[in-house]
Amino acid sequence: MQPPNQDNATVAQKVTIIGMFVDIILGAIKLLVGSLSNSHALVADGIHSLSDAATDVFVIIITRISHHSPDANHPYGHARFETMGTFLLGSSLIAIGLLLAYNYIEIIFTDKTTLTPTWPALLVALISIVSKEWIFRYTKKAGEQLRSNLLIANAWHSRTDAFSSVIVFVGVAGSMAGIHWLDSIAAIFIAFIVLKIGGKLVWDSSKELVDTGLEPEQVEALRTTLLTIEGILDVHDLRTRRMGQDVLLGVHLQVSPAISVSEGHQIGEWATQELLKHHAFISDVIYHIDAEDDHDHKLQSSNALLPLRDEVIASLCEHYSQMPPIERCVLHYLSNKVNVELFINEADKPNISASDLQQQILKCNQHVDWLGSIHVWYRN
Repeated sequence: MQPPNQDNATVAQKVTIIGMFVDIILGAIKLLVGSLSNSHALVADGIHSLSDAATDVFVIIITRISHHSPDANHPYGHARFETMGTFLLGSSLIAIGLLLAYNYIEIIFTDKTTLTPTWPALLVALISIVSKEWIFRYTKKAGEQLRSNLLIANAWHSRTDAFSSVIVFVGVAGSMAGIHWLDSIAAIFIAFIVLKIGGKLVWDSSKELVDTGLEPEQVEALRTTLLTIEGILDVHDLRTRRMGQDVLLGVHLQVSPAISVSEGHQIGEWATQELLKHHAFISDVIYHIDAEDDHDHKLQSSNALLPLRDEVIASLCEHYSQMPPIERCVLHYLSNKVNVELFINEADKPNISASDLQQQILKCNQHVDWLGSIHVWYRN
């Protein structure tokens, strides 16, 4: 796992704190001017701005937690806290959208009458639009640079406040012009936009929480990178899951069955480095080295596992009582069989050729169902 970047956490908190102070100032001004200018819409927008400030506090807390280093309880890090924060933030947008829609639909059907707003409400709404659009762009840019879904989600939350101010501006202007229902129609339209943004955030974060993998084209790009590495014959069981903006990857790498364990491991290390170099979103790679394509093989039960070294040698010696001392034994587990290479010291070899000896051993072990082939070598 790559260590978390504490500077990123500091930048994220700085961006959010700036947005929070803007929300508090705007919220207070909207409440004051809205009350003095007979604009219920501006008062409601002020409450919305103050709710944004509360959300900013939540984002600061989650950002600090999500950038903590991995520990015993969270060995893959704390990035999923950011995912959960994005889910909750999206849920709050859905709630705000529903409340806005309900409020303005109620106004239309109950035909509530209000005092005509005055021009200061129009000016404050315009200032709010400009301010919140700036905060949106500033926060979104920082979120993209830091690859933080939570910051990006909070940026869109800021834009919903800008949308609300647009509603206020249009509503106040329409009311001053005598079209009293215009603000409610615009409010309902914006409410559905807010609902859509919140729904997308909830949906995307939910997919991450249930370990949805990368898109097929991204997986294919990872496979292409792996197949360019010398020694990798095939790639299968490539699995991905998200951890915040990072991706955890597990993969089976098929290599030649004739190479050593250490060479297979080195090929796996090359695969890891190439993936990290060419795909910045990957934070952790777990690879499994295969000597053959086992993708379609059925998983064996514990009772059907092939024997290990001691049992293999004991079985061969038991069935062939004249077995000379074995200097070295190499086992190849291929196609659900054990293929055996026996190395006999020249001084201990019997008075028969190596090929005759392997035929005799194989004949005596012909009823051993797990045995594939036997090769005998005499060594000086």
